[in-house]
Amino acid sequence: MKAIVVSQYGGPEELKLEEIPDLTPQSGQVVVKIHAAGVNPVETYRRAGTPPYNSGPLPYTPGSDGAGEISAVGPHVEGWNIGDRVYLYAPKGSGTYAEFCLCDQSEVFRLPDGISFEQGAALGVPYATAHRALFGKAGAKAGEFVFVHGATGGVGVAAIQLAQRAGLQVGGSAGSSEGEAFLESLGVKYTANHNAPDYLSDVLGMTCGRGCDIILEMLANVNLGRDPDVLAPFGRIVVIGNRGSVEVNPRDWMMRDATLFGMTLFNALPTDLKLIHADLGIGLGNGELQPLVGRQFSLQEAPQAHRAIMESGARGKIVLSRG
Repeated sequence: MKAIVVSQYGGPEELKLEEIPDLTPQSGQVVVKIHAAGVNPVETYRRAGTPPYNSGPLPYTPGSDGAGEISAVGPHVEGWNIGDRVYLYAPKGSGTYAEFCLCDQSEVFRLPDGISFEQGAALGVPYATAHRALFGKAGAKAGEFVFVHGATGGVGVAAIQLAQRAGLQVGGSAGSSEGEAFLESLGVKYTANHNAPDYLSDVLGMTCGRGCDIILEMLANVNLGRDPDVLAPFGRIVVIGNRGSVEVNPRDWMMRDATLFGMTLFNALPTDLKLIHADLGIGLGNGELQPLVGRQFSLQEAPQAHRAIMESGARGKIVLSRG
């Protein structure tokens, strides 16, 4: 079978399409024929060997998100059959940048007929991350105001849909007027351009000066130092994305009795993930959640996809698609 292989840390050019041995499921495992694989920023950090993502074995096939059909079932697998449509999250057997992926049966989730494989590839990391940030960390409740800092990417779009579904008021930032228009098309009533001078006054204005109950932070090294300026008393900030260091004044948190959460989805407990994906399944089944795919690349175009995901101006999830 064909797969993307990283043999040494480096730039996107290290993502090389190679022929590797076929996969055989063992007890409790299934093999999924991948129709689409999701691309996430964390995969660029590991490929580059950025600490702490430089401790895994080499060579390896990247990819935590994917969707497709079960093509083989190992012994002692319950509830899954060849041909079942599934999406998957963080398979330990192999990566999703490949024609096939080896998964434990607990790592696959049913994909409703109305959701495409490309949309399914947008589910695992983005939607579970947004869900854990909103409800597992911030404890979001209906009627609260959540501001999504950098809302146009895969996690941002997921957060918007999940917040709207839960009855929260939603604001979000983008890097351009076109990005703001994109957010408005998703039903976001309050938008701001985070590249505009003094844009935080616009964010504060969204709540008539009260401040945001929750901020989901996608680029903490740029924004975290000023986020408390637009935070309500007893507000919560959840750091989802970061690319460097930042200077903060702890008194800004103290004066607001604020809570700062850092999180990575890969620390979530199996029991938490089970509950998250069960809730996502309900939202997918009733149409409340509709993953949005932005750009699509072929498997051999994985290097271009890794370059694209680090650019500004994302519009939903980037996926590798078999077409």
